[in-house]
Formats: sequence, structure tokens, C-alpha cells
Amino acid sequence: MTLFQIMMLGASAFFAFKVYEHIQTLQDPESKKDKHSPSSFDPESLLLRADEAFESGDMQTALSLYVEANAKEAQDADILFKMGYILEQLGKPDEALNYYKEAAGEDKNNEYIQNAIASIYRANEEFVSAKLHLNASLNINDKNALTYYNYGNLLVDMKHLDEAKEMYKKALEINPDFTEAKEELLKLN
Repeated sequence: MTLFQIMMLGASAFFAFKVYEHIQTLQDPESKKDKHSPSSFDPESLLLRADEAFESGDMQTALSLYVEANAKEAQDADILFKMGYILEQLGKPDEALNYYKEAAGEDKNNEYIQNAIASIYRANEEFVSAKLHLNASLNINDKNALTYYNYGNLLVDMKHLDEAKEMYKKALEINPDFTEAKEELLKLN
């Protein structure tokens, strides 16, 4: 699995968790009988439809719905992150980076957003910026094996091989079954 695939797996897991979280906040249909049905233009309905479109693989529809929801509920970090993620999947990393940065401004304690930003900077060979965001992610949660793995990959790109080994070892301390970290460490030994 490549770094990009692992990053996307982590982002997808976060995304799925946020969909689950959102669904859990919806009211029971029985309790809505006496109320007016929500508008299909209501931010909550838009988010639900966007999450469903994303889960079914319809990225363009999901993006359109998130953009509309963002217009109604501006500066929501989760919406901004999802928009960035979809744009990255659609091959628009520069646009994705803008949304990730907005999301980070709204939620400074989200390690997934910091990892996503670092991933784009690394792909653009902006290593110093990538390193800053990986450090920010570790400051938020120093028990995330994926962040150490990503950091190791960055350090390999920067030709800091001894430091990269240490990062892979830390990833394996947290998650001994992290196959990709094992493989990268073996390459360096």
C-alpha cells in the first residue's frame, strides 16, 4: 500500500466515522411525525445526502451537496475537510489544500486534517511545510501510528534515513501489525 493509499484509508475511516456520528444525531422518524418534514435544502439534509453520495462513490454529487451545505453552515471543519478530501480524490490537490487549511483554522485539534495537509505538501515536495503539519498532528495525538509512518516517508524523501527508521519503529511500537511500516523499515536496514 502506498503512502497516498494509507492516507486515503485513514481519511476514509475518519469520513466514515463522521457519517456515523452524523447519523446518530438524527431524530427518530417517529418523533418527526408531528413536525414539518425537513427541507431538502436544510443543512442537515444536505449533509446526509452528501454522505450517502460519497459512500456510493458519486464524488461530484457529494461535493456539490457539501458546497451547498457549507454555504448554509459556513466554516464547519467537518464539511470543509470532506470537501478537501473529495477534491483531492478528484485530482485537485491545490483546491483541496485550501479547504484543508480552512478546516484546520476551524478545528486546530484535528490530527487527520493536519495529516491531510502534510500529505499534499509532501507530494508537492514542500518538505518543511509537511514536517510542520506532521509535528502538529503529533502534538495533537502522539499515539497515531499512521502519523509516524507518514513522517518516516517524508524523512525518506528528505534523505534523512536514520530519522526515518526511528519514525517507522515508533509506528510499529504503537501498532506492531503495521505491515507497511515493517516493509519500509526493512528497506532501510
